[in-house]
Formats: sequence, C-alpha cells, structure tokens
Amino acid sequence: MLAKIKLRKGDTVVVNTGSEKGKKGTILDIDRKTGKVTVKDINVRTKHVKARKQGQESGIIRVEAPMDASKLSFYCDKCGKGVKLGVKVNEDGTKTRFCRSCNEMK
Repeated sequence: MLAKIKLRKGDTVVVNTGSEKGKKGTILDIDRKTGKVTVKDINVRTKHVKARKQGQESGIIRVEAPMDASKLSFYCDKCGKGVKLGVKVNEDGTKTRFCRSCNEMK
C-alpha cells in the first residue's frame, strides 16, 4: 500500500518528534511504498565502509538515514512554523497545495 504523503522532493520540512525535534531541512528522497523520507543533514548516521576496489577509500562516512513521514511537517515561510497542507482542485483540473493556517498557495 502506498503512503499518502503531500510532501515533495525539495520541500523544506521541520521535525516534530525525536532527538532531531525542531530542526529544518530539505527533502532529498521520498519512498512512498514504506512512507519514509530522507532529509538533508537530519537523522545523520555513521557508516563503516570497506574498500571494494583498488584505489577506493575505506573509512567512516556520514549518511542521512530515512525517517518516517509522520514525524515531519511542511515548513511555511509566512507562518514561520510547521503546518499541515491542504489540496485544492482548480477549475482546469490541476491540484495546488496550500497552507491550512494562512491559506497561502505552495
């Protein structure tokens, strides 16, 4: 089952819960099958990598781990906080997202 996520790649989001609460970042990747979202510089984990080929470096690298989309909310610049998004259908059939608190189109 695909998760219904109103967020898109490149959106600015704010973290609602967990150790990263209150931090803002941009969405790098969305996996709609699992409902996981990868955010830049949020939920960073260290990964020990072994060199697989000659000339390739091994060591400890930092990787953004995916987190559940329910822990994130869209960041509205006008409101200055995390908000819920709504969807309006225009006369020509296209859909536009809007901020539920200030009604600004996104």
